Amino acid sequence: MADVDGQGEPAIRTLLGLSLPAAAVGVVAALGLFLVEEAAHLLEHVLWVDLPGAWGLSPDSGWWIFTVLTATGLAIGLILSFVPGHGGRDTATVELIAPPLALAVVPGLLLVTVLMLAGGVSLGPESPIIAINTAVIVALVGRLWPQIGVELVVLVTAAGTIGALFGTPVAAALVFTGVVAAAKSGGALWDRLFLPLLAAAAGSLTMRVIDGPQFGATGIPALGAPRLSDLLAAGVVASVAALIILLGAIIFRPLHAVFRKWGKPWIYTTVGGMILGVLGAVGGSVTLFKGGQQMADLIRGAEDYSATQLVFIIAVKLAALLVAATAGFRGGRIFPAVFIGAAVGLLAQSLLPGIPLGLALASGILGAVLAECRDGWIALFIAIIVVGDISLLAVLCLAVLPVWLLVARAPKMMVYSADRGHVPGASV
Repeated sequence: MADVDGQGEPAIRTLLGLSLPAAAVGVVAALGLFLVEEAAHLLEHVLWVDLPGAWGLSPDSGWWIFTVLTATGLAIGLILSFVPGHGGRDTATVELIAPPLALAVVPGLLLVTVLMLAGGVSLGPESPIIAINTAVIVALVGRLWPQIGVELVVLVTAAGTIGALFGTPVAAALVFTGVVAAAKSGGALWDRLFLPLLAAAAGSLTMRVIDGPQFGATGIPALGAPRLSDLLAAGVVASVAALIILLGAIIFRPLHAVFRKWGKPWIYTTVGGMILGVLGAVGGSVTLFKGGQQMADLIRGAEDYSATQLVFIIAVKLAALLVAATAGFRGGRIFPAVFIGAAVGLLAQSLLPGIPLGLALASGILGAVLAECRDGWIALFIAIIVVGDISLLAVLCLAVLPVWLLVARAPKMMVYSADRGHVPGASV
């Protein structure tokens, strides 16, 4: 990681010397996320407010949803086919933390990411924004601090970006415990987490100052002292949410192969956009986009949805996630998984009103996110952040155990190929 003393510990002077670059990386990572999302919001306003308003159309109409998503698929496909760099790696085939891309790839990846976020595609920004930030920051650090190793820059950049994305520097740093444990050299865990934690804290604080948290729901009562029945309910709801994601994981690789049979990216992304348009038309606007705002809207209006409607929303969102992720669109799967988990929690609370709402939501999110990313830290902390009730943590720490046994050896939403990017030890 850096210079070490005779005991294998990072030298104090090394940690101090790298503290300022690590904090700067966290700030730059958050600014990168903010700029990408702001550009997407501006384009989203044009596509979903200005254009339909100018033509006297409702943006929630099925035909408009179908048209925008089909056009988004075509536009992204043309970029993947003809722009240098082809929009970077297929995010269905790489982990969140991967070797840095060349700077020449960044413009194309930036374009397809903005289009994906603005066009209503059911994917999140996490995979492409980590790739964009990593490429840019590795190039910058290589010029300003060439003595810093590329692998350290990649890990610190990913930590800063994860902190900005999910609003929790502690979770971002804990993600890297597996990376640190896999390292050949020894040393205290805290010393080796020091720089990722610093970058994650800087990224999280920066994003909160300029844009607020990515997740969060309001008005959910705190759990208070848990009951024995709460422990059982949490395990069941989390397991059901995990099984739903695992069902999608079974379909993931065959579906990816089906789309690739179309040959050219502009063909299979356009077909994917058409399918997403049909799904969005039948599922409604609540099933579009990465799912953060839509999740909050679903929770606020939960009383307006029957159990049957919630089942339908879950099915449509899962199908949209699978199509978007396998049809060549660049994006992450954690944000849609959070939406699906929250919807499963609402369904559980609808069927069994005795389950506390916060517990049902957090348990569903825990199971869905854990099944998607296989990282317990991210799953636990996102579940807590969404509900905003720290008293749930003890219950969730127990509920995560049976869910982990369920998902640990199950298929993952990932297509493994010989050229996929991977940083050893990074399994997010």
